[in-house]
Amino acid sequence: MAIPVSYNLRNLVVRKTTTIMTAVGIAMTVAVLLAVLALGEGLRTAFDAAGNPLNVLVLRKGGTSELTSVMTQESFQVIKAYPGIAKGADGQPMASLELVTVINLPSAESPNGDNLTLRGTSLRGAEIRRLKLASGRWFEPGQREVVVGKSVAKRYPTAGVGKQLKFGKGYWTVVGVMDGGASAVNSEIFGDIGQVSSDFNRQDALSSALVQATDEATALALINSLKADRRLTVDPLTEKAYYDQLTSTSAPIQILGLFVCVIMAVGSAFAAMNTMYAMVARRSKEIGTLRVLGFTKGSILLSFFIESVLLCLLGGLIGCLVTLPLNNITTGIGSFVTFSEVSFNFRVTPAIMAIGLAFSALLGAIGGFLPARQAANKEILTALREV
Repeated sequence: MAIPVSYNLRNLVVRKTTTIMTAVGIAMTVAVLLAVLALGEGLRTAFDAAGNPLNVLVLRKGGTSELTSVMTQESFQVIKAYPGIAKGADGQPMASLELVTVINLPSAESPNGDNLTLRGTSLRGAEIRRLKLASGRWFEPGQREVVVGKSVAKRYPTAGVGKQLKFGKGYWTVVGVMDGGASAVNSEIFGDIGQVSSDFNRQDALSSALVQATDEATALALINSLKADRRLTVDPLTEKAYYDQLTSTSAPIQILGLFVCVIMAVGSAFAAMNTMYAMVARRSKEIGTLRVLGFTKGSILLSFFIESVLLCLLGGLIGCLVTLPLNNITTGIGSFVTFSEVSFNFRVTPAIMAIGLAFSALLGAIGGFLPARQAANKEILTALREV
């Protein structure tokens, strides 16, 4: 004969102080886990959204990122003449020569400034990436004008439309804010490649080329052809593959967060175990009475085990509710690859919340098994005599 779950729920309500204290401890552990997972998911989403499988990024052979790559005007002319590259509305190849560098921009949070990615490009580069304007307009070729990502405009008050940024050899006017959806492009600043390369004295040492293939099969063929071309010493890859490599940025933080979470989980499991042991000690006569009424050792073990899992699930639910306000909050993380800040939003997804609840249930199972076994093994007369 099984003990109804309503019995366990009533016990948790009656002992509300102990229940709340234990649930809060579990909630803190779950909240840390969810925050770490939400950070990693937000960064992964930002890089995934930035990668188009039709776009091929061409870097110098051995270059680990656009920042460490070098591309010349002559190489770019060879690349954009390749067959398989899509044509724009004007009949010209969908190809963009780009210069990527890092600038420092002060903010309210960081008076000393943060490193941000400055991309010298053309309007063709914005077209290939299918970017939209949130406000303002695109920069004009030949002018000292820039367009900033929406995350940059949000985090840096000095980067609003109509304001001026100082970098390179002088001041640049912010004329627009671009919207890259959830992509990492929102963390960048775009300017005319001619002006940017002139300011940084890199007219002959640019960074990369971005081209758009007509379809995915053609993109792979284009990559193989560029690799085999002896006139070029390049390492082409799809834009999506490139941004997949950059997700390693979050790995150290996630590992550290998970390490802290494991330590807290051990403490939470012991807390749940102590709570259940205390409940077993206080309810000895109750356990003896259940045995007298005909409930088996197995049903008592299962009942106390379920009670521990329910207690921790309550903590998991509280942890989910505590973490939920983090969803879509913009933050930034320094990239060890690009040496600049990548802005993104925390993403607390249903899958992450499900992981949190499963994790709390696991803590309840670990912390509740031994006390439940002790309760089940109590002799009837011994249990009835205990105070």
